[in-house]
Amino acid sequence: MNFVKTKLDGVLIIEPNVFGDHRGWFTETYNRETFEKSELYLNFVQDNHSFSATKGTLRGLHYQLAPKAQTKLVRCTKGSIYDVAVDIRKGSITFGEWVGIELTAENKKQLLVPKGFAHAFMTLTNEVEVQYKVDELYSPENDRSIIWNDPDIGIKWPIDIEPILSEKDKKASQLINAEHNFVYGV
Repeated sequence: MNFVKTKLDGVLIIEPNVFGDHRGWFTETYNRETFEKSELYLNFVQDNHSFSATKGTLRGLHYQLAPKAQTKLVRCTKGSIYDVAVDIRKGSITFGEWVGIELTAENKKQLLVPKGFAHAFMTLTNEVEVQYKVDELYSPENDRSIIWNDPDIGIKWPIDIEPILSEKDKKASQLINAEHNFVYGV
């Protein structure tokens, strides 16, 4: 596995090793020992699997407040997505900045989104499946979101269409008004 740093401290692109032959392929998507050798000590407690039928579906920007914040290990297992993490840690020099990467069933890349970051993805194809591990259970009372097109964040989504959103995501606030309790370095 190759761990690639991004401009956001803690957000990593993970490139697994893929072994293939005439039968198909095999890859290891998570190995605790391999992660710990890279000083990533995670205790995943839940696996999630989503399906989006239509290209242009956007889910996010989601996060949970501390102490129920989640680290996510995200991968796309069918189709393709544009996956985004936004730094929402007060005091961070990259507060409000974002990184994005295309995750596909073919490239098998993953994105590690630590606590203190909002997360979203937009589907780039129809019939998309996304799977991700989290290190904290879902907590509805701590669930929060930021609007996908916040001009202060300025995410450049790869598809220039009005996205398909949930009612919750349509009502999300801008980062400046969003409740978040993450402090850089704490």
